[in-house]
Amino acid sequence: MAPAGRPGVRPGGRGVGGAAALTARQAGPGDIAVGDQTVISVAVREARPFLADSPASLRLQLGRDERETPDSAERAWVGLPLLAAGAPIGALRFSFTRPREITEEERVFLEALAGQCALAAERALLFEREHKAAEDLQRSLLPSELPQPAALRLAARYNPVTRHVQVGGDWYDTFALPDDRMAIVVGDVMGKGVLAAAIMGRVRNALRALALTDPRPAAVLSGLDRMFSATEDFEQFTTLAYLVLDPATGRGMYSSAGHPPPLLLPASGRPRLSDIPPGTPLGWPSHRQQAPVSLHRGDTAVLYSDGLVENRRRGVDTGLDELVAAAAELAPEEAADPERLVDHLVLRMLSGYEQSDDVTILAVHAPAHGG
Repeated sequence: MAPAGRPGVRPGGRGVGGAAALTARQAGPGDIAVGDQTVISVAVREARPFLADSPASLRLQLGRDERETPDSAERAWVGLPLLAAGAPIGALRFSFTRPREITEEERVFLEALAGQCALAAERALLFEREHKAAEDLQRSLLPSELPQPAALRLAARYNPVTRHVQVGGDWYDTFALPDDRMAIVVGDVMGKGVLAAAIMGRVRNALRALALTDPRPAAVLSGLDRMFSATEDFEQFTTLAYLVLDPATGRGMYSSAGHPPPLLLPASGRPRLSDIPPGTPLGWPSHRQQAPVSLHRGDTAVLYSDGLVENRRRGVDTGLDELVAAAAELAPEEAADPERLVDHLVLRMLSGYEQSDDVTILAVHAPAHGG
């Protein structure tokens, strides 16, 4: 990073520069420690600009323990700390190919440049910490492993979008109810970052509490509507699909809060989308309804988030048609393997498109022979 071409820094000076981040840990062979005698170590350690206008000045300031080993082209040096809230987070190092004294105008310019670099670095660090916190929160709320009842097989995938290095509010959950039925959920909170992940956590935990009291889908969604009215922003947009299923019989109840329709793969017949009405998103109170469902031996149901079927180049209607077509490509024995099924659907639906949203998918299969 060179200041060539700016006022007071003449092209004839052939300035060269760079940036480095320092740590207080034990330095490795290629590392520069804060305690070393180098241009940038002194700048960071003392939180002040370091200026050496000649090799003699460099040796005088760094002393006998100097770690700087300037090559034959370097004859003057500048080290500037990158300060955030008064504390150094890195440094800039400039060198010149002939001895020179840095003018006051040049010093003001270089310190202003260091200030801008420090601001950018601080923002990057804050963004990284926020992303890490949101990612940890989101992943902590996803099941570490799916339950596998004797009469059902389940598989799930969560593919976070990485374009903007942010996490969102997609999640899935499965858990056993007191009467041995299974609760199966896929949800999607609008937005990215810590806020979306936090809302997702509240919805997920509230749903579990409501389901353990009264597992009927209509009752659970009505309870979530009340929670939203009391705790969440009116403009917050959250959808979910909630299925309660008896593994022994394959019978259950389903309700949707504005979520994409389940994909159904019957043991005999072509894949299709469920025609159960989607309802309204959470927080938009409506008369919640539930519909009976039956998962016969050999059938599979797939719940998913809209990131699987919708992106900047593909509308949701087109995506739903492509999802059905992708499921129809599988041979019966492949469609009966939920692990292979979800992998195939994710691969086919994302192929040729830039992923612009998180993708969550969960498949529930009733084996043809009950195990």
